[in-house]
Amino acid sequence: MRWSSFYHRASRVFNEYPSFSKSVIVCTVISSGGGLGLVAYGDAVQSSSDNAKERKKKVVILGTGWAGTSFIKSMKSTSYDIHVVSPRNYFAFTPLLPSVTCGTVEARSIVEPIRNISRKSGVNIEFSEAECYKIDPKNRKVYCRADPEKKMGGIEDFSLDYDYLVIAMGAKSNTFNTPGVQEHAFFLKEVDDALRIRQKVVDLFEKASIPSIPVEEKKKLLSFVIVGGGPTGVEFAAELHDFVHEDLSKLYPSLKSYVKITLLEAGDHILNMFDKRITEFAETKFKRDGIDVKLGSMVIKVSEREISAKDRVTGKVGSIPHGMVVWSTGVGPRPEIVEFMKQVGQSNRRALATDEWLRVEGSDNIYALGDCATINQRKVMEDIASIFSKADKNNTGKLDVKEFHGVVDDIIERYPQVEIYLKKNQMKDIATLLKFSQESSVTVDIESFKSALSNVDTQMKNLPPTAQVAAQQGAYLADCFNRMETCEQYPEGPLRFRGTGRHRFHPFRYKHFGQFAPLGGEQTAAQLPGDWISIGHSTQWLWYSIYASKLVSWRTRALVVSDWGRRFVFGRDSSRI
Repeated sequence: MRWSSFYHRASRVFNEYPSFSKSVIVCTVISSGGGLGLVAYGDAVQSSSDNAKERKKKVVILGTGWAGTSFIKSMKSTSYDIHVVSPRNYFAFTPLLPSVTCGTVEARSIVEPIRNISRKSGVNIEFSEAECYKIDPKNRKVYCRADPEKKMGGIEDFSLDYDYLVIAMGAKSNTFNTPGVQEHAFFLKEVDDALRIRQKVVDLFEKASIPSIPVEEKKKLLSFVIVGGGPTGVEFAAELHDFVHEDLSKLYPSLKSYVKITLLEAGDHILNMFDKRITEFAETKFKRDGIDVKLGSMVIKVSEREISAKDRVTGKVGSIPHGMVVWSTGVGPRPEIVEFMKQVGQSNRRALATDEWLRVEGSDNIYALGDCATINQRKVMEDIASIFSKADKNNTGKLDVKEFHGVVDDIIERYPQVEIYLKKNQMKDIATLLKFSQESSVTVDIESFKSALSNVDTQMKNLPPTAQVAAQQGAYLADCFNRMETCEQYPEGPLRFRGTGRHRFHPFRYKHFGQFAPLGGEQTAAQLPGDWISIGHSTQWLWYSIYASKLVSWRTRALVVSDWGRRFVFGRDSSRI
């Protein structure tokens, strides 16, 4: 009876699961005692496990900058197979790159291996050190290439399939097609850039110290020109000034008088994204420190020994001899991104356009964040008829107070420019804008609705390409992925004014926590939320505290703080290695 039951069950398994016959080996073993034994080997459990893995969605992340790393750190869901591709196997704390250029902080102190970060996230994440050179949205593939210097015998190229693609490749320095920039200027985007600048500065001082070099040649060698009066250019100019006057002047006392630092800015002021008080203080301090700030200067050409700039007001062209030019004038799209934009119908743009949920326009499963993307915020006036229709539940052609209040929160969440407009015009709420009173008898028709909201779209602004924006976008998108299944069933976003139901998620909203501008001499300017402006030595210590806390690991915090301490005690290192 027992054997009959066994064979009955075995027969059912073989009939219901044909693949099981390939997984089970049954053999009869005659033991010395004449007993009958059955030896069974099965990979049914393994097959089930493989099927479970196959059911996972594949997420490919391109880049390990602020956006990509923030996404990796914030991922908690085990529902995805995640593969990261980047030409660098580390995350760099880029706000401290100007400090690396002059030895205030060592390069190793601001980088953290990406595998350390992914391991601490608790999610199984694969990493490949390679560069993506092509995105194929039609076939859901990315094509990558490892560094040819690895000498892998012609197998450097590989491709990855994806269900979801997260593009966080960053951007390149924008040269504005200025002749000679690519060949003769230094950039400050990567750790390697900072190390090259540091090496060049020391090389120039060593070369200028050779006795046979004429005085005029010494002046040319020690002429440093920084193009771009934004935060990076200003901070590098301040760092270089401190390096020269606090350290190099002691080692090369005869060369101190030949050093000249020039800052070229095409606009009317440096740090024009900051409050006017900070701008004025920075310009005054630089003038006092001997840094020559030339405003309204548009660079038209860079050669090996000279840089030519045109005065925006007079149109006069002048040349400045230089030993080194550092180019810091903003960012532009990478070639791979430009090619991808053509494929998704976004030609002639400076960055990938996404919606408020960071999805690339023209695609449902590709996301872009950080410097390579910009959010194309939808205009209220494009949807004004749909908004009115959605609110007018009784189809009367007019909105009363009750109907209006039913959609007001969704309007403000979906179109953030409305709230900005209200604050700028000191209006309590959107009801004030529409001139609603508390009386339920007051109504608004479609024309009045259009008229009241006609100017709110003027408050739309693109987010700046900063580390702060990228980090918040990465954390937001990871949170969406972590809760994807739940929000599919229970959408939490605003109403779909052009459809039915609600959006799955709340749209991305950037929260500004302030910005710093180190100005040298242990002085920093800060513009913090609430229009709080702080300038001076105490703000420098606030800068130290916040930057130390924002570093990605305790290891990097310890290294950076020790570098700061070493610099205070022993000065900056000027060794030529």
